[in-house]
Amino acid sequence: MATAKKAAKKSAAKKPAAKKSAAKKPAAKKSAAKKPAAKKSAAKKPAAKKSTAKRKPNAAFMKAMTPSTTLAAVVGGMPMPRTEVTKKIWDYIKKNKLQDAVNRRLINADEKLKAVFGGKGKVSMFEMTKLVSNHLK
Repeated sequence: MATAKKAAKKSAAKKPAAKKSAAKKPAAKKSAAKKPAAKKSAAKKPAAKKSTAKRKPNAAFMKAMTPSTTLAAVVGGMPMPRTEVTKKIWDYIKKNKLQDAVNRRLINADEKLKAVFGGKGKVSMFEMTKLVSNHLK
């Protein structure tokens, strides 16, 4: 029985050596096979760019909406699209330095903006758009 174990160990020792030399040959073949695949993916990329040439803006964003009286105090009373309302609010925030110095995503509301934000003193920029949309008709 002891001799059978020794024989198994010897054959096991010989097998990995054979596997290593066999493993080196397919590895070279794999790297050669990968090169043509890279050329195929490079050919696909320009085709993808052509399909996304020009996007049409969504008509819902471009529809002129009238701001409420509280929002009109910040952006003006003329009907304008949502995108313009957001731009004018950001202009107001930057002009009055209402963006938080530590966390730039927060807005410290002054009296006019507190009325728009429902009395909240600090609002994140993502929550701001939700609160402003309540003031557009």
